[in-house]
Amino acid sequence: MTTKFGLLVGAALVLAGCSGNWATSYEAPVAAATSNAWSLRAVEVTVPETLSVSERNLFAPDADIVWHGDVPGDRRAQVGAILDAGITQGASRMRGGQPVVLQATLQEFHAVTPRAVANAPGAVHNITYTLQVIDARSGTVLAGPDVVQADLPAFVGESAQAAAARGQTQKARITGHIAVVTRGWLGLGPDPRTTFSGPGR
Repeated sequence: MTTKFGLLVGAALVLAGCSGNWATSYEAPVAAATSNAWSLRAVEVTVPETLSVSERNLFAPDADIVWHGDVPGDRRAQVGAILDAGITQGASRMRGGQPVVLQATLQEFHAVTPRAVANAPGAVHNITYTLQVIDARSGTVLAGPDVVQADLPAFVGESAQAAAARGQTQKARITGHIAVVTRGWLGLGPDPRTTFSGPGR
């Protein structure tokens, strides 16, 4: 009991220093009349080699990429695939005649570690990237580049266990959130922009 209490106090102290205001945000969305004229040709995701990666199972590792939701491997490739899947899902409603490419460049993908899931009182997935739309034929920039902040409150403790049992893993939740944010940015769905406060990186 003492050990568990110590872990919770330690987690609270560590994350208190990382508490702040978080957001799902971007500049003004694309007009629906514009995006409805597009059709998705491809999604291109860039994960710069300059982004730092941490495998440390701490409450809040100091790195640009923190991801434990897949088996150990190429974390840049793994988080790039999640960003690709989310953007692809979010842009799938475009059925117009002008083929476009959505290009995204990752800036931060700081998900929650197993230690934080198990012991932290709260946590946030911090995800930021730039997004732009390119005409697939001419290469002309049609929208963006905009900075997209797609922060998402994380499940911890029993809530995380219950969510995982329903299939709502970190990967599923983050992918779905990126899809919702993409639809909002494209003007094809509800505007998800919001702010919230809580512990995070």
